[in-house]
Amino acid sequence: MLIAQISDMHIKAAGVLLYKRIDTAGYLERAVAHVMRLDPRPDIVIATGDLVDGGKPEEYALLRELLAPLAMPVYLIPGNHDARHALREAFADQGYLPASGYLQYAIDEHPVRLLALDTLADGKPHGELCEQRLGWLEARLGEQDRPTLLFMHHPPFDCGIEAFDRAKLKIGGERLADIVRRNPHVERVMCGHVHRPIQTRWAGTMASIAPSTAHQATLDLREGAPLSMTMDPPGLALHQWRRGSGLVTHVSYVGDFEGPRPFG
Repeated sequence: MLIAQISDMHIKAAGVLLYKRIDTAGYLERAVAHVMRLDPRPDIVIATGDLVDGGKPEEYALLRELLAPLAMPVYLIPGNHDARHALREAFADQGYLPASGYLQYAIDEHPVRLLALDTLADGKPHGELCEQRLGWLEARLGEQDRPTLLFMHHPPFDCGIEAFDRAKLKIGGERLADIVRRNPHVERVMCGHVHRPIQTRWAGTMASIAPSTAHQATLDLREGAPLSMTMDPPGLALHQWRRGSGLVTHVSYVGDFEGPRPFG
């Protein structure tokens, strides 16, 4: 099974540039075309939050249009720039989003189980998992012990970029770690938010962050470094699940680069 993870698209309304200079819609259009050209083609796509920039209906309408060429199932979760109601309304016919409450759900029809977590804290940059959301997760993990992937927007770990460490999953992280440790069938925790490819060992499993399909966060690990961005190549994560070897993750960069050609 091959999973494409896209993240932090920050779609604005049609014709509007992010920060008056970044065509996030154009970047996502190219990322979608890139996914469709991959061989083998991914079986599913997951999008780990900050799908749009302002949580507005017109932004979700454009997001839906941009994702339409994807021929495989696409699963969405909210980030801190999203709005639950507008997201739910725009994709209500997809069948997997709950009709009310938090946007958490289980997908059981693939070789690995997918559990989506909603870390949105309205009006705040950081993430939260309340007792209701964590209780839902604990119940779902207790239902079966087959290999499971959790995907969420806010990472539950420090990444070393100070501004993002202040805006990680700030509430519920310790309880989440305890739940994951007690459920060794959790193969990976997949996150977004930081606009960089990052991996770490966390709570007895692996946790990772996918790059943005548009702009990236500057890799600045100095103490007190200001938050800034860079136009490093856009990318997405490719997670390949194979029975016997588990989950292996690659970063696939979106753009026109020289190659492929033989080494030497």
